[in-house]
Amino acid sequence: MAATGPRMKIAVLGAGAWGSALAVHFAARHDVTLWTRSEAHAQAMAGARENARYLPGVPLPANLRLSHRLDEATQGADLLLVAVPSGGLRSLLGLLAEQAINCPLIWVCKGFEAGTGKLPHEIVAELLPGIPGGVLSGPSFAIEVAKGLPTAMTLASHHAEITHVIAPRLHGGTLRIYTSRDVVGIELGGAIKNVIAIAAGISDGLGFGHNARAALITRSLAEITRLGLTLGGHMETFMGLSGMGDLILTCTGDLSRNRQVGLHLARGESLQDIIKSLGHVAEGVTTAPEVLRLAERHGVDMPITQAVNRVLYEQLSPRRAVEELLHRNQKAEDPRQ
Repeated sequence: MAATGPRMKIAVLGAGAWGSALAVHFAARHDVTLWTRSEAHAQAMAGARENARYLPGVPLPANLRLSHRLDEATQGADLLLVAVPSGGLRSLLGLLAEQAINCPLIWVCKGFEAGTGKLPHEIVAELLPGIPGGVLSGPSFAIEVAKGLPTAMTLASHHAEITHVIAPRLHGGTLRIYTSRDVVGIELGGAIKNVIAIAAGISDGLGFGHNARAALITRSLAEITRLGLTLGGHMETFMGLSGMGDLILTCTGDLSRNRQVGLHLARGESLQDIIKSLGHVAEGVTTAPEVLRLAERHGVDMPITQAVNRVLYEQLSPRRAVEELLHRNQKAEDPRQ
């Protein structure tokens, strides 16, 4: 199905793999500027017409503009698409607030803010109150979106301008976009699945097989759903694209950086060395302690999340973590029994 409505002027803020992939995709139907903080990075991309650092092998369309100046990138924009890591969201929004930005904003970062435990929508509301905003999330590897492979995602917002006007204009080509009002549920699913992907990588790295991975994914979905419903999310969200869908993709696809963290932990490598070798942000590493604190605050049992935290930050060996999970007391699958 083709997009409906006129072309938009879109500023994609953040030239990592995901921001670059979205810029490449939307440039086919919209006027897109891709912004990076680094002048050297912008010049390198302009010269090679490729983001060799984060999205190698994918040509940047000739009509895709590149900029290291935030005011230039956002001038006259109909939509801001924020694609910086969650750790950089607050600082970028602060810069946008200084520019008195007054156009719709969509964010694609997944995770909690370290220290405060805030979700992206809470930071947006704090720094850009009144701006129509929404979160775009779902099972999507950047390289596949950039190459034009079929992908489905969910755009969640409480603003009709986002779900009724902007969503139809973004929908189209090989990217199918569903809409939702469950911002909290969408963000929780997108954040916590990164933690679980580390656990899946550990399980596979230790050679525990497909049965174990299927059980891990299923029981992790139960954890995510328990916390999500407690915080006001909708069951349909956790059974949908940004819940079950994103969880399955991130736990099984080797393009997942968080899964790679787990695989390397299973080989006995240190977390510091793993992060250094990745060269990209693995959001699950910083998200894990925030999820656990949130779960403990609300009295929600999340044993798999707790095990990942202990491996990451308490020197628990990956094999011992799995053994402790296996030796938990027997219980009913349906808590209503």
